[in-house]
Amino acid sequence: MAVVLHLFKGPDATLPRRVVAQQAAAGDRVTVALLSDGPVPELPAGVAVRRLDRDLTYSQLLDLIFDADHVIAW
Repeated sequence: MAVVLHLFKGPDATLPRRVVAQQAAAGDRVTVALLSDGPVPELPAGVAVRRLDRDLTYSQLLDLIFDADHVIAW
């Protein structure tokens, strides 16, 4: 089981949602960090969602990056 962090920068989450769903279905621990102020995309159950400057500081974001096995920026 891998620890995966997705960094969503833009408003279109169509492709990232598919990738997140596949990883979650495979049993990976998936976290999505929203870097911009926009709506939270629909994600599978069990996927953690954090929003920068709301419930996630830059220091905590760095911790998530260094703790992850894979980091993907969209």
